[in-house]
Amino acid sequence: MKLHAERTEGSNAIARHSMDGVVVDGQSHTHNLVVPWQGTIFAWAPGGFNALKEHDFSQLLGLKPELVVFGSGKRIRFAHPSLMRPLIDARIGVETMDTAAACRTYNVLLAEGRCVVAALLFDPAA
Repeated sequence: MKLHAERTEGSNAIARHSMDGVVVDGQSHTHNLVVPWQGTIFAWAPGGFNALKEHDFSQLLGLKPELVVFGSGKRIRFAHPSLMRPLIDARIGVETMDTAAACRTYNVLLAEGRCVVAALLFDPAA
């Protein structure tokens, strides 16, 4: 799905998404990744949903987001709360949804000027 987000200079709006990946700033990304509101996009959770570890969520702390939008893949799946404990303890909100909804929600929050991070999983075999 192609998205049209209001863009602010220096932000990482998601221009297009599918279950194969996303396009941000004209670059296609086809792996699980983190899209911060600004700064560098990076690979994330290489083992997918079933291999998520606390470390996967704790590494988001350094970005200092207000909110993390967790896209769990083609369908909504909730990670165990113990995995998100570092974010919860830091009083950073976490919203879980399927990856398509996470991309749309991330862009809305980005357009509002929020310090939001999208942590996205893709289901290439699904």
